[in-house]
Amino acid sequence: MEYPSITFAFFGTGALAESVLASLVRNGYTPALVVTKPDRPQGRHMTLTSPHIKTWADMKGIKTFQPESLRELTTDSPLHTEHFDLFIVASYGKIIPEDILNLPKHGVLNVHPSLLPEYRGPSPIESVLLDGKMTTGVTIMKLDKKMDHGPILVQNAFMIDTEATSGTLEVMCGQLGGELLSQVIPSYIDGSLVPKEQDHSKATICKKIEKSFGEITLADTADSVQRKFRALTPWPGLYFFHNHNDKSIRVKVTKVDLVSIT
Repeated sequence: MEYPSITFAFFGTGALAESVLASLVRNGYTPALVVTKPDRPQGRHMTLTSPHIKTWADMKGIKTFQPESLRELTTDSPLHTEHFDLFIVASYGKIIPEDILNLPKHGVLNVHPSLLPEYRGPSPIESVLLDGKMTTGVTIMKLDKKMDHGPILVQNAFMIDTEATSGTLEVMCGQLGGELLSQVIPSYIDGSLVPKEQDHSKATICKKIEKSFGEITLADTADSVQRKFRALTPWPGLYFFHNHNDKSIRVKVTKVDLVSIT
């Protein structure tokens, strides 16, 4: 297949974004700019550390941009001074204002790891595992100013592996999302693929995952503990509190096995 020559910026941080970008590059699409989160202190010594995707971009000689916010960018930002045909977003984690959405010639495409309009919001992967769903999927959509509201280009559903965690499922969704993007970009750019509006009456919203979600107690069923373990691995992980010598000890759960009692 002959790929169209486009100049695009890629917005993303984390495993899903890394998998999407790897698939895009493998299929002949390399961004002119990678937009990601700022460096943050990490580890025991709180060493200032770049996101993995920035390190990768630096190795490839691709420009990076790490704004704290996109809300008050000046016109000398690289998003304004350089020409872009397209923006692609995958798990960026920051609000993209409407004036930024309007910058590229062909708008902004987003990889969302659910079958929209189900599971709009910040935790579609964790939420589908918490709900015990057997299937999920990936949606390629055009972003608008509302959360996960824009029209859909393509979707692909798949069965969830019974051993999948949010960590492994995130990588899988990213790989699939990158492949789907590579397939639809040519027809989207030439106008032969027209995005279709979502059925907003069927929309469901998922919550932001908090560290406190990982606590389990004796009141939890075995099934709910297993769902939580899969959904909250690698973060925030499961834990419970054990009282010992009048002290409450936080115990981390690293493995869960369901035992059938007959």
